[in-house]
Amino acid sequence: MYRFLFSARWLGWFALVMLIAAGCVGLGRWQFERREAVVENIERIEANYDAVPEQYEPGTRLLDSFDPAREWTPVTFVGRYDLANQVVVRNRPLNGQPGYEVLTPLRLEDGTAVIIDRGWLPIGNAEAGRPDQVPAPPPGEVEVTARIKPGEPPVNRGAPEGQVASIDLPSLGDGLDYPLQEAAYGLLALERPAAAQTPIAAPKPSIDEGPHLSYALQWFAFGVLAFVGLGYAARQQRRSDAERYGAAPAETVRRRRPSAEEEEDAILDAQGPGVGKR
Repeated sequence: MYRFLFSARWLGWFALVMLIAAGCVGLGRWQFERREAVVENIERIEANYDAVPEQYEPGTRLLDSFDPAREWTPVTFVGRYDLANQVVVRNRPLNGQPGYEVLTPLRLEDGTAVIIDRGWLPIGNAEAGRPDQVPAPPPGEVEVTARIKPGEPPVNRGAPEGQVASIDLPSLGDGLDYPLQEAAYGLLALERPAAAQTPIAAPKPSIDEGPHLSYALQWFAFGVLAFVGLGYAARQQRRSDAERYGAAPAETVRRRRPSAEEEEDAILDAQGPGVGKR
């Protein structure tokens, strides 16, 4: 009936379908993993973003280590901005518009410093590759509330003087004559006193899960459909073979019981030519 399925051709098709299904399952699992990472980040945002700010205790070097569970936690620091070592990060889009982020070291009472990302600036019109103006931070002692973010890995890409390609904290600390806490930085939420002019504040991160769950289910469905397609092709092959060799499909074959006259004729035929039929 379906013995052709054990031919080399059909075993090859089965192996191909297995490969396709395995790829679909792998892609579905990958989408599930991406969704899990997004959901975990959303949970951190909801738990930490609007929490009551913690007060930095001098000497604790809070940002010399980073706990992913504390990302977005607001912390209040007291110190002085080091304007001389302020830099901007290149290639930082916001709402589809290219621009920069302003990084300024904040020197703390314990002699260390933390990097504060003070906000976003658009690409300038006066000089290519630079913002038109970088607003200065407030002078003197300032109280800064910032949300903790992990540092970024270095990138193999250069930048003009006064600019960097990523928030690579160890690299930023190399040019300073004081110790920089190098595991995390702060995304500015509030300055007291406020600067006369400030960069555009970073928006609250999205808490949308995205389409990862639906994509995962679609990939699993594609894997199942591969087997459905193989089964349909096998059924069509079976019907084609039946038509080619003049046999009806097995499910349409019905055995007819011989009549009494046909049975009697068969007995007479078996007795030889001397016996006549009725």
